[in-house]
Amino acid sequence: MRIAFMGTPPFAVPTLAALHAAGHDIAAVYTQPPRPAQRGKKLQKSPVQLWAEEHGLPVRTPRSLKTEEAQAEFAALDLDVAVVAAYGLILPSPILEAPREGCLNVHGSVLPRWRGAAPVQRAILAGDTETGVTIMQMDVGLDTGAMRLVETTPIAGKTAGLLTDELAEMGALMMAKVLSDLHAFPPDPQPDAGVTYAAKIDKSEARLDFLTSAVQVERQVRAFNPVPGAFFELEGERYKILGAKVVHPAETVAGAAPGVTLDDALTIACNPGAIRATRVQRAGKPAMDAGELLRGRPVPTGTRLA
Repeated sequence: MRIAFMGTPPFAVPTLAALHAAGHDIAAVYTQPPRPAQRGKKLQKSPVQLWAEEHGLPVRTPRSLKTEEAQAEFAALDLDVAVVAAYGLILPSPILEAPREGCLNVHGSVLPRWRGAAPVQRAILAGDTETGVTIMQMDVGLDTGAMRLVETTPIAGKTAGLLTDELAEMGALMMAKVLSDLHAFPPDPQPDAGVTYAAKIDKSEARLDFLTSAVQVERQVRAFNPVPGAFFELEGERYKILGAKVVHPAETVAGAAPGVTLDDALTIACNPGAIRATRVQRAGKPAMDAGELLRGRPVPTGTRLA
């Protein structure tokens, strides 16, 4: 099939690689323009652009698809289908309607649950037991299009990073399957019941809230690993917790206030229960096991964390 691929972050790369391996005619790869790196001002190409250029695929990086010029250039590609995976730009109607088979999206949830920008993190924070990938026929709504294929996977104790990588590989295989025979996967409208929205993650949400239960705090740790990183502050310094386990999950530890350490091993009281940090990162330092941190920076019993 003659395809345009539209994606930007690492999540999108496996799908592009699968389309390439399947021998599809990739007419163009659309991705977000290079952005300044987090440190310094040097422009950094997206993971999708780097992969596409390495494999000799033509790359386009428009800042918008709302202009007549951008829409005419897209229509001129004479596409069978466009494949979208975490592209980051809104696709207006002329773009959605240009390919003969429309636009197909790799979405990291079981729709209609967690439509929107951050489905993986929201599923973890909500305590969902499973999530998955939906191959969706795109329309003008926010992830409201009909479903072509849905598969699920357990969340268990996975971090957002690990789960995102798993869903990326799942989505790549699923998209390749759908494109191998589109007519075998007809669009199925989403049900009206069970709609939820996965709002974009605000960095302020990553501050650990020890006034909530230990179970919920541990979910924060997993949902925000690797980015933006769940954190607390101690004496004006920020510490990220990248791994934690729940202790005393259903009881309030006698005499312990939420946010106060219960021992010298970075066990922190919550409401109820407590968590014990297992992997941490000081600002500007590499991640390390909690025991290694505490040998160089003790946090004694009774320390209040903010």
